[in-house]
Amino acid sequence: MAITDKIYLKNHRQIVSQLDVNIPKGAFKGATMDVLYSGEGLTKVDDATRDRLLDFAEDFLDPENPDDLYTGYPERQFVRYLLELRAQGLGPDAIVDVMGDEYMLYAYPGDILSFLDNAVRTLEAAETLAEVEGNQKMEQKMHRARKALSG
Repeated sequence: MAITDKIYLKNHRQIVSQLDVNIPKGAFKGATMDVLYSGEGLTKVDDATRDRLLDFAEDFLDPENPDDLYTGYPERQFVRYLLELRAQGLGPDAIVDVMGDEYMLYAYPGDILSFLDNAVRTLEAAETLAEVEGNQKMEQKMHRARKALSG
């Protein structure tokens, strides 16, 4: 299961109450994004919620090519966001706090930890493959990325 399947709206009940429409808790579910980011959905929520939803839309739902929106673009952008937070030295608990503050999203710290651990393992494998292939440049790049995630 992808990490984006484990990212939820922080104030789901409050948002559903304001919208008067039932939507899934998952932030990256199609129905959630359709309702929340339509013009009508945004007009029904309070100002604080609207501001955070607009920030989310700007950062994750605004590809250069509009067709990319339906090819995993938001999910890839969000994964990049999580990796950048980790590279800044934040741990899983702090990452969850930042997501909540910036976008009104939450996740379980254990899910974030598992995602980060898998990312480090993937980079280790890529680093080893680059070494076996004799590609020193790529090996060094993977090593730096792995160290940045490992802390």
